[in-house]
Amino acid sequence: MSAATRELALVTGASRGIGRAILERLVDDGLHVLNLDIAAPTVVDQHETYIAVDLSDESALNAALVRATQGRSITRLVNNAGIVRPACIDAATRVDLQAVMALNVAATIACVQAVLPAMRAAQFGRIVNISSRAALGKGERIVYGASKAAVHGLTRSLALELAVDGITVNAIGPGPIATELFERVNPPGAPATQRILNTIPLRRMGLPAEVAHLVASLLDARAGFTTGQVMYVCGGMTVGLAP
Repeated sequence: MSAATRELALVTGASRGIGRAILERLVDDGLHVLNLDIAAPTVVDQHETYIAVDLSDESALNAALVRATQGRSITRLVNNAGIVRPACIDAATRVDLQAVMALNVAATIACVQAVLPAMRAAQFGRIVNISSRAALGKGERIVYGASKAAVHGLTRSLALELAVDGITVNAIGPGPIATELFERVNPPGAPATQRILNTIPLRRMGLPAEVAHLVASLLDARAGFTTGQVMYVCGGMTVGLAP
């Protein structure tokens, strides 16, 4: 399938980790993916358009979104990019809050606004926001958890507003996923890593491809009756916790 005949998806933070797995899955599914990320991918796929941008910089993001959407009809959006800034309540700062909210929430809203005209014109759209099970509560995630809880509220409100336009909006909350970053902080076989595994009912880490699979399912044209939902890819960790 040539790039000209492929439908378009925009994925933020798709150069590595979960975002890269999402991009690779969508390319396999026949989409052309626009990747907005501050870091360049190791290899740019032939069905990928990489646009370098700091998504937390409002003016830079707006310029990148104009470039991404100009002359293109993007009907699928995955808001994946995010930062953590771990801190307990005594150490959390306003600077942390502003930085995390700028990327995890404000950039998500800006990306939705940018693709809405094309989705409304098509009377079809799929939006998936990558959240975190930390939104349900986790130590030393005061600012991060608050931002992801905001993503849940945003997801539900958008779902209600955009349903009339044939646009679905859902969120996915990953649990511990075996990305390069996670394994760098939590080496396989280390006692601290084993303690994390012991809290997961499936007794293993999740894979980026498993998050990508649910994302791809929600982006599918046949997933038109699922909207406003928060789904967890967590190996069972949130059973009994999610509202």
